[in-house]
Amino acid sequence: MHSAQELVANIDALTSLPTVYLRIREELDAPESSMTRVAGIISADPALTTRLLHVVNSALYGYGGKIDTIPRAVTILGLQQVHDLVLAMSLGSVFAGIRPAHMDMNRFWRSSVMCGIGARDIGRRSDLPSSERLLVVGLLADIGHLVMYQVVPALADEARTIADATEEPLHEVERRIVGCDHAEVGAALMDQWRLPSCFAEIIGAQINPRLAGAFTLEASIIHLANQIVESDRRGEASEVAAARVPPVIWSQVNLPPSSFAELRETAELGLAGYLALFFPKLND
Repeated sequence: MHSAQELVANIDALTSLPTVYLRIREELDAPESSMTRVAGIISADPALTTRLLHVVNSALYGYGGKIDTIPRAVTILGLQQVHDLVLAMSLGSVFAGIRPAHMDMNRFWRSSVMCGIGARDIGRRSDLPSSERLLVVGLLADIGHLVMYQVVPALADEARTIADATEEPLHEVERRIVGCDHAEVGAALMDQWRLPSCFAEIIGAQINPRLAGAFTLEASIIHLANQIVESDRRGEASEVAAARVPPVIWSQVNLPPSSFAELRETAELGLAGYLALFFPKLND
């Protein structure tokens, strides 16, 4: 049996966040972080500069090509959103060398992007002030599975096979077969990477959102976004998927089950655009 910390220790030897991201985070963690210094760090990396300006000027962000410099981007977006966008854009390169057995990486990132889009949309509809951050939290929500399929691929695949055959909740099978579930592993990786504490809190509680404390709403949103992804994976009707969502989740996000089809459509429609922005090298 394996612990989440053990699995993360193995994956951490293969992956690391880009130096430019670490420098940005170090600046944000400083007692008096400076927009000017953050802009300088980004501007010193031509590739990151080009990508960030491309992202913020895309139709998906609605600035209409008006942001032409990094200092302006930092001023308009704010430090938190710049941090989150740089993190999101880093994920493809962080895991570029990871090719887990039994896992289709294209499918994995497609599902992760769908979760991120869905989470942000639900957050907006729930009037959550930090809804933009949910895009990157959703992108990272299933990262525990990537770790499991890389470190213990046979066990992870066995857990998925059993869950699909018996319809037993996947996280329960994972705890029995692997020793921990994907949410625990994802939270452990967030801690290992020293991301903002809310990332680990939300991702770790996505299965049982009430465990997220002050972030129960955010964890409930990720839980619902996961069901959008699962309905896509299964190819099932939205009505069937909506019925699988516990009533307490609908109550937390303050949305009716009838909204599921629209939430799913929004995630599906935005998928190609966001994949092109955050994972431009992903194969079709």
